[in-house]
Amino acid sequence: MKKNLMSVLILALVLANLVLTAILMISVVPQTKKANELITKVCSAIDLELEGGKDNSALNIPMDRIETVSLSDGESLTINLKTGEDGEAHHAVISVSLALDNKSEGYKTYGPDGISAKADLIRDEVNKIVGSHTIEEMRESQADVQDEILARLRRMFDSDFIVSVAFPTYTYE
Repeated sequence: MKKNLMSVLILALVLANLVLTAILMISVVPQTKKANELITKVCSAIDLELEGGKDNSALNIPMDRIETVSLSDGESLTINLKTGEDGEAHHAVISVSLALDNKSEGYKTYGPDGISAKADLIRDEVNKIVGSHTIEEMRESQADVQDEILARLRRMFDSDFIVSVAFPTYTYE
């Protein structure tokens, strides 16, 4: 008889726990969703990134640690751009430079010689990325294109020793 009474008591406590958990979920989840929507609206109003600050620049690296490598070898790259709103063919004439952190592990592995040896592959990636944008996108958000190139190169080398991508000279026609 005592075993049955204990089983009934445990069952009653489990059911009470289940009911209280359901009440808690019904009352907390909608409030959490509302708070998340409010936070999203506030962040978009003050133009913050929800993922946190992506640091794709060389701003926090001292200048004595930055070494630049030009991929153009004195000549500019001519890249056909994606057809835009006007339906006409456009192209970009750019020269590309990379800023490298000379104290990074990736720099010790690849360095300027490794970059020069892989220059054709890097130029190909630059061609693909720049060529996937219209002339309007290039004019309005060149920095976004440079960040996209930087992210792709970091993935290619599996290192963050490349701290920025620059277009020292550029013309969009």
